[in-house]
Amino acid sequence: MSVNNPADRPGAGVGVDFWFDPVCPYTWITSRWLREVERVRRVEVRWRVMSLVELNKHLAVDPEDPEGLYGEYMKAPGRICAAVRERYGNDALGRYFDALGERVHVRGDWAGTGAALADAGLPAGLESVAMTAEYDPAVRASHDAGIALVGPDAGTPVLAVEGVGALFGPVVSPAPRGEAAGRLWDGLVLLAGEAGFCEFRRGYGELDFG
Repeated sequence: MSVNNPADRPGAGVGVDFWFDPVCPYTWITSRWLREVERVRRVEVRWRVMSLVELNKHLAVDPEDPEGLYGEYMKAPGRICAAVRERYGNDALGRYFDALGERVHVRGDWAGTGAALADAGLPAGLESVAMTAEYDPAVRASHDAGIALVGPDAGTPVLAVEGVGALFGPVVSPAPRGEAAGRLWDGLVLLAGEAGFCEFRRGYGELDFG
């Protein structure tokens, strides 16, 4: 135990804000790590939406959609996530992201946004916002809040530890389990708390949903 790590202090769990674009498979894997951290450390996760479309809108060619084939479909899951959070709260969004990622990333069911609502115990009618702009301002505001913490060169996910700091990442594949997940968390808290720390990086490995 270290008093320098807020997750080791007695009392309520440390607040963690996790910004995610639900279409990103690496972000989904990182969220599985964070779910494991909830088991082995005292943390309270606040799920927040961000958008790769919003992130890349200033680019001539979107690296996530270089041929411009997906358009509104890239925005649809995030819009539903924003609606879930606004109408039903943080825990409901966490449940929905769990269910959505299982369908979309693990099973490859990219049409499963509505079925994931049922899996999460949420009304099917929420899917109606997917192809409308109703929740675009909410997505944009949430996205901007996350990016403001780490700078415009970051991406998804963004993780902020309350009272410590924020980082882009971590990007991990596969998700560490058990105490390995806790050790990665401990290291991330240390890095996030170092104001001068900017970046570690190496090439992406294969997607491994574990």
